[in-house]
Amino acid sequence: MCPRCDDFARTVRMLGSLALYADADGSDLLFVELVGPALAASLPEPPPGFLPPSYDPNEGPEYPGEGWTP
Repeated sequence: MCPRCDDFARTVRMLGSLALYADADGSDLLFVELVGPALAASLPEPPPGFLPPSYDPNEGPEYPGEGWTP
């Protein structure tokens, strides 16, 4: 596996493990709140071929609060 692919896969596994930990009884949710965004921010670019060629991160549904003007 290429180094970028390995980094991506490892970070995704850690995010998955953190999600499972967050659902466990007695988990430290402050830890989850602090570590989750840090892990997500450290997620490297996805390896080539992971997303379809036509994928555009700026396309998609509007989220609540977006596109609204008073």
